Amino acid sequence: MSVIDRREETRDADALPSHPSSPHTAARSNGSAAPHSGQAAQCDSIGLPSTLLDVTPQQAGTQTLLRGLAILEAAAAGVRDLRTFGAALGTTRSTTHRLVSSLVQARYLRQVQGGYLLGPKLIELGTIALEQMPLTAVAHPHLEALAEQTLDTIHLGVRDGDDVLYIDKIPGTRGLEMRSRVGHRMPLASTGIGKAMMLDLTPDAWRSLFEASRRALAGVTFKPDNRPDSLTFMQRMTNYSTGGYTFDLEENEASIRCVAAPVRDASGAIVAALSVASTIPYMSLERMDELIPVVQREARAISEELGWRAPQPATRRIKR
Repeated sequence: MSVIDRREETRDADALPSHPSSPHTAARSNGSAAPHSGQAAQCDSIGLPSTLLDVTPQQAGTQTLLRGLAILEAAAAGVRDLRTFGAALGTTRSTTHRLVSSLVQARYLRQVQGGYLLGPKLIELGTIALEQMPLTAVAHPHLEALAEQTLDTIHLGVRDGDDVLYIDKIPGTRGLEMRSRVGHRMPLASTGIGKAMMLDLTPDAWRSLFEASRRALAGVTFKPDNRPDSLTFMQRMTNYSTGGYTFDLEENEASIRCVAAPVRDASGAIVAALSVASTIPYMSLERMDELIPVVQREARAISEELGWRAPQPATRRIKR
C-alpha cells in the first residue's frame, strides 16, 4: 500500500472515541451521516472481523493498515462501492476514497465498471501462501488427530493419472498391517480414498476409471472377491456423490474396509482425500456409518486451511 499523508492519518486518529467502540458509533459521534437503512442492512451482513473494526486508542498508529484490511474483507464479502465501504468502516467519504485509491494503486483492489473488486496482487500472494504450505504439512496434524480418535490406520492420497498415490500414512495401534505405504499406487476406482477423489467427476468418467481399475487388477486374486460389477459400482458412486464420502468394502485388500472423504483447495476442486481403514472385526458397517461425519470433519478442516470455503446460501439483493 502506498504511503498515506501523515496529516490525514493523524486527523483520523484524533477522531477515535475515548473507549473501544465500533466505527459505526465513531462515525455518528463525529457528525457523519448514518447510512440509510439499505446500507445498514448490507453492512450488518458483511460480517467484518471485529479486530479490524474495533480500533482502540492504543492502536491508532496502525489504524490505516487495519482499515485497509477491513476494506479488503468487505470487498471479499461483496461490497463494491465507496459509499458502502465507508458505511462498513465508519469512515468519511474522503478517507474511504484515499484508502481505496491506495489499494488500487498497489493492486490489492482493481476498479471496474460498477465499483471495485479484489485485485491481482492478492492472487499472487495467495499462490505464494499455498506454495509455502504443502498439503502434507497442513494435513498431518489432522491425520494424527484422526488416528488418536479412531486407533485405526489413516491415509492421505492424491490423484496421479488413473491411480491414487499415497503421500502420508499413520499406522493404527491395533497391531494390524496393511500393504499400503507412502509412495504406493493403487487404481482410483478400487480404493475408498481413490473413489473420494472421483466424486466430482461425471458418470462417464466413473465408468472409465472403473474399467481401468479392472484391467489393472485383472491378474490379482481376491479371496473372497468383493469387487463390484459395473452396475453396482455406478450405483454406489451415485450414493457416495450425494453423501460426500466413499467406502472401500474389501475391494482392494481382503478383510480391509475404509471410510474416505475428499479434500478441496481454494478453488473448490478436489485435490486429495483421506481415509480411516481397519479390518472387519474393527470396521463393521455400523461403525463405518458412524465414522462418516468424523472423517468429513477432518477433511473439511484441511480444506479450509487450503483456502476452501463452503458455498454460502444465496442472499436477497438489497434494493437501493
